[in-house]
Amino acid sequence: MKHAAVIGAGIVGLACGWHLQERGYEVTIIDRGADVAAGSSWGNAGWLSPALAIPLNEPSLVTSGLASLMLPDSALYVPLRLDPELWKFLILFASQCTSRAFGEMMLKLAVLNDRALAAYDELGATVAEPTVAAPILAGFRNRSEANGLLGEFELIRTAGGELHYDVLEGEAARSRSPLFSAAIECVIDIHDQRYINSNAYTHSLSEALRARGATFMMGQEVTELTGSGREVRVVARGGVELIRPDVAVVATGAWANRLGRSLGVRIPVRAGRGYSMVCETIDPPTTPIYLPKARVACTPIDGGLRVAGTMEFRGPDDPLDPRRLDAIVRSTRELLKDIDLDHARDRWVGPRPVSADGLPLIGPTAQPGVYLAAGHGMWGVTQGPITGKLLAQAIDSGELPPELRPFNPLRSMQRPHVPMMAKWPRLGLKP
Repeated sequence: MKHAAVIGAGIVGLACGWHLQERGYEVTIIDRGADVAAGSSWGNAGWLSPALAIPLNEPSLVTSGLASLMLPDSALYVPLRLDPELWKFLILFASQCTSRAFGEMMLKLAVLNDRALAAYDELGATVAEPTVAAPILAGFRNRSEANGLLGEFELIRTAGGELHYDVLEGEAARSRSPLFSAAIECVIDIHDQRYINSNAYTHSLSEALRARGATFMMGQEVTELTGSGREVRVVARGGVELIRPDVAVVATGAWANRLGRSLGVRIPVRAGRGYSMVCETIDPPTTPIYLPKARVACTPIDGGLRVAGTMEFRGPDDPLDPRRLDAIVRSTRELLKDIDLDHARDRWVGPRPVSADGLPLIGPTAQPGVYLAAGHGMWGVTQGPITGKLLAQAIDSGELPPELRPFNPLRSMQRPHVPMMAKWPRLGLKP
């Protein structure tokens, strides 16, 4: 029996392990944390939302000026500090924030999004934790505010994606959820989406792997992977050799750079940290709510509402910054009602892996027998199972499926579609 090691026990890594088991592999899961879901799989919104899994490199980020990212109250935040690697990453990221690049990325992501929910159905054969079918309700102060999201939906349809939604206004909009305040005048009711309790689901997936014979090595930080073509040498901190499997998958999320550089990966991945908290409501909610202007996602959980949002570019292991949760509260308070934002529990920050060109990195690396599955940004939960299915197919067959070719981990950054000199003033930097 062939042996596969998966480095990373989040939703992406565990899905890779599950599908490798389906193909007859013995699987060992290795993670630096004491438990599974220790990274961004624990407290995120848990949406399975192909309709919203769009590239993060939105053109509006540049047209509105990236200088605003240095304001602690902004939905997107970059601490003003001397970090040359971070600023290099942001400049590369901004170079892809054009309408043309955004449209091309939409086409590439569509192949993952179209199969995302079916991949969850396949996992459901052994994973006890359910997925919950529900629309996602996007709330706006007026119809004009909604035009941005409606434009993105048209791009999805142009890319061949199937999408169904209704646009409601006035009282018809507010009636879609008892949590909408009088400030909401327009709602896009997005059909055929789902959500999960991401922490519970990830643990249930890990139990399914264990039940089928997977071994878990927790509390081990892998620092070196060397492939010979016949086996992969997996080495942990301190130079301790852990195992020598036939193949290895790196699914370490926002920490992917630490191994990626030695694997020939040139696209940098940084932590785009998201925050969340759980708030009590008067009536238990049943439908996820999206507040695009505030970049806030709300999900029913344990009788309350998980309120998640913001994008903060800091180190993946940096401590929680309470100002970011305060910013979520301020941006949400006028838009929702009957929710206790002042006594939240389960306050959390998690590092989402954002690639510089806005696309995941999935496939073989420069080290024989070593594969990468990282860089999904905010959409690792949506795209994790289909990533695992396609990558396991590639590993077992030795041939890369056409769906994964755009996500080659060894690719180079595409040239900017507009001169970077034109972007400098908007970046708030000097050439």
